[in-house]
This record gives sequence, C-alpha cells and structure tokens, in this order.
Amino acid sequence: MTVLSRLLALVPRRSDWAAARRDPRRDLLAGVTVAIVALPLALAFGVSSGLGAQAGLATAIVAGVLAAVFGGSNLQVSGPTGAMTVVLVPIMHQYGASGVLTVGLLAGIVLVALAVARVGRFAQFMPTPVIEGFTAGIAVVIALQQVPAALGVTGVGGERVWQTAAAAIARYASDPDPAPLVMALAVAALMLAGARRRPGLPFSLIGVVLATVVTELAGLDVARIGALPATLPAPSLGFLDTGALAVLLPSALAVAALAALESLLCASVADAMSVNERHDPDRELFGQGIANLVAPLFGGVPATAAIARTAVNVRSGARSRIAAVTHAVVLGVIVFAASGLVGRIPLAALAGVLLATTVRMVEVGSLRAIARATRGDALVMGLTFVVTVALDLVTAVAVGIGVAVLLALRAVARTVKVEQVPLESGDHSEEERRLLDEHIVAYRFDGPLFFAAAHRFLLELSEVADVRVVILRMSRVSTVDATGAQVLGDAITRLEQRGITVLLSGIKPGHDQVLSALGVAEHLRRDGLIFRDTPAAIAHAHRLLGQDPDIRVKV
Repeated sequence: MTVLSRLLALVPRRSDWAAARRDPRRDLLAGVTVAIVALPLALAFGVSSGLGAQAGLATAIVAGVLAAVFGGSNLQVSGPTGAMTVVLVPIMHQYGASGVLTVGLLAGIVLVALAVARVGRFAQFMPTPVIEGFTAGIAVVIALQQVPAALGVTGVGGERVWQTAAAAIARYASDPDPAPLVMALAVAALMLAGARRRPGLPFSLIGVVLATVVTELAGLDVARIGALPATLPAPSLGFLDTGALAVLLPSALAVAALAALESLLCASVADAMSVNERHDPDRELFGQGIANLVAPLFGGVPATAAIARTAVNVRSGARSRIAAVTHAVVLGVIVFAASGLVGRIPLAALAGVLLATTVRMVEVGSLRAIARATRGDALVMGLTFVVTVALDLVTAVAVGIGVAVLLALRAVARTVKVEQVPLESGDHSEEERRLLDEHIVAYRFDGPLFFAAAHRFLLELSEVADVRVVILRMSRVSTVDATGAQVLGDAITRLEQRGITVLLSGIKPGHDQVLSALGVAEHLRRDGLIFRDTPAAIAHAHRLLGQDPDIRVKV
C-alpha cells in the first residue's frame, strides 16, 4: 500500500456521521454540558502554558472541531490539557510564544506521519505502571505550577517547576496576602466536595463565577486574566522561524509523543465507558495531527484528547462527533459574546480549578494496587513518578519503559529451561543403563533462546562433564535471535574442544534459517549430525558408541 493510499484511508468518511442520526438532540445537549466544564479548564490551561487564556480558548475551539471531524473516535473531546502544559512550560521559558506555536505545528506533522506509518496500534503495549506513574507525576507538576497564581505571586521563575514553586513560596512568606490563597483553596474545595454529592453539576464553572463575583463586590486587588480578543485571530504563519526548526524538533517530537499517548489512552477509556464503540488508533493520530497543524495558526497551543472532558461527554449521553463539535462551537460563542466578562476572572480561581483537577487525576486505589503487585511494577511506577516531577515527562516515560522492558526480559529469561533428560531402556540391566548415562546426555531447551537468556544457557552447558555425546533438543525452543544462535555455536565449540560429540535435533525451519545465516553448526550439517527428531539422534549416538540403539528418550 502506497503512502497516498494510506493517507486517503485516514480521511473522514460518510459512515463516521452515521451515529449522528440516532439522537442528535442528546449530542447537542452533551456538547453544551462539556463546553460548560471545558471553559474554565481551557482558560486555566492556556494561562498555565504561558500563552494566556486566549490561547487555551483558541485551542479548545479549533482543535476541538478538527480532532472531532478527522479523528478516530466518535466520543472523544480534544483541547488543551494539563499534561501538555507540563511539556510546554519549559519550551515557553526557553523559546517564547513563537517557539511553542512552532513546536505545535511540527508536532502536527509528526502525528500525521505516525498515522500514515500505522504506529497507533502499538500504544496498547504501554505498561500500566508507566501510565500510572507519569499520571501521578503530572498531577504533582500541575499542582506545583499553580503555586504562584494561588499565592498571588508574579514574576518568579526557575528551570524546574519545583524551583518556581519554591521561589513563589519564599516571596509570599515575606509579604503574605491571604485573599488569593483562600480563593484558590475555596474553589478547589467546592469542586471536590460538589463532585462527590452532585457529580452532574459543573462545579468548576460555579466556583469560578462565585470567585469572580466576590472579587468584584469586595473590590479585591488580585491578578486577573485580562482583556481577551472578541474573536479568534486571523490564520498566520508569522510565528514560524525556519532557522529554529532543527533546534525545536526534539521538543516537537516530545509534544507529538505525549499527544499520541494521551489521545490513544483517552480513546481507550471512551471505548470502555460506552457500548459497541471502538476507535481507530491511526485515524485518531491523524485527527490530532490535523488539529495541531491548524491550532497554532490561530494562536493555539498544542492539543490532545482530554480524559476529563471525554468522560463528561460520554456520561452526558453523547452518541456521535456532533457533541464534540458542539462543545467547540459553544466555546466560540462565549469568545464572541462574553470576552469582557471572561477577562475579569481571577487567576487564583483558575489555579483552584487546576488544583482540584490534579487531585481527581490520581487514582489512589490503582497506585496502591500496582505498588502491591510486584516489586518490579512498584519500581517502574516509582521511577516514572520521580523523573516526571524532577526532570520532564518524556524522560520519565523513556526511563519507565526502559526499566519495564529490562524487567520483562529478565522475567522471560528466567523462564528458559535447560534440563537434562534421562534416558530409559526397556530391557537393559542397571549396569548398561549406568554406562549409557555416563556417556550420553540429552538436554532439552524450553522457551526463547535470545540475548537475555544466552549467558545462562552457556553456563548450563559448560557444566557438562564425563560424557562422550551431548544431544541438544531444540524442538521446544520458541524463538532464536542472533545472540542466542551465536552462543549456541560457542557452546558447541567448547563441548567439541573437550572431545564431546554434539548432536542437534528438532530444529524448526525458521530457527534453522537464523543458524544458517550466521554460519552456526555448519560442520554438523556436513557431517550429518543434525536430526529431524530426538529418537533418531539417540540412535545415532548409540551407533557412535557401539551400543544398542533401541533406547527411547523420556518426554
């Protein structure tokens, strides 16, 4: 299949909108409900990213529509997210707003390329401890990002988010103002308490409205969002600095990796919450790629699917993509009709929204269960969490996956068995059987003969002593890689140097191809010492020793 045909397979189809005819009224109501929940989150994540509330709204509107139309899920809602702001803050600090927009554009190109390459299906192999570890780490990082706004402190910075939080606390201690802190904690408490009693109500919006009203009536001197444009800016590539593309490419790869991971995980959650819904992972990457290509042109930050908003969408009865499109349209109406009111919202109130969001992100039960599962799972989860908070999310995921792979290889290597198989004789005396056992030994391999188990395999065979013939039974070997084949050749050479004849039996055709390609055991082929099955190898061993070949192997 050509690249063009793969690309055409990803474009929207008429069948994508078949679900929209079931109950469009429910989709419209679900979209309005999601928009009410998404408004304070879009504002907060825009402010947290460093580009301002208008960037969050632009992302929610533009990316929300495009990801819904071009994506692979009927129920997913996309926009700015907390996980993405964690990656964007260092980019904003180092390269400024134009760097963030350029990174978003490049990330969109990468996501489209991943979709064409059909990489989406591999997301299912992400280890659960890594997912839980970086989710908990993201929650902590987002909470630390809100410390300056919650304390009413501005103008502080640091290379790491915990350094910025520490600087904000130090400045607040020298000149404390209780109003922002009380406001942030009150909004967070309202959201957490309200979600338990009346989960259907948008307490985030209620909290922000109440905080704004109190601020206006009491005349509190707190930082606010500020004036918002009454419309989205015209599409523009003025931010694009072609000279910085190569420098920004690593950051774009990190953003694309995060967008892909979070979107595919979110799509899986949406499938689990609904009936008869299955997303297309490659089309979902394509939709997120298109969204991230276009959103920066309107001043939006990189976007991804949002689990919280998607969950609200499903619980509100959404059946099709109309709900996600409606959510974006409602937010657009708010931008046009109420930009002045939105600009009066205190930053401390938005900080409270995100503080409550971080608490709800962490599933304590899941963390506890994984910590108790195995020491390896606990190690992977803990490392991912620590690296996320101390360094960055992409490094954390790389470290978590790397350690998980090493532990998995170690576990698989331990399942490989190299055991001596006793030989039986039906009519031979004990003396004859003892003589046979002293001169012929059969070894059976179970499991994969690959690099992680090769060293152990060599040590096992090195202990063979006081025999004249060794039969290596290969029929139960599940796979052979280059390292395993090479070690097998070394083991054969070492045994032969000690005067031991080596016979091979039961080699599978695919494994024989690997051995032949590497030139392993070529002399055994020439000398007719490789056999189709074990009984034939045993019979030949007896002929070599001048013994009765009527000997059977115990399986």
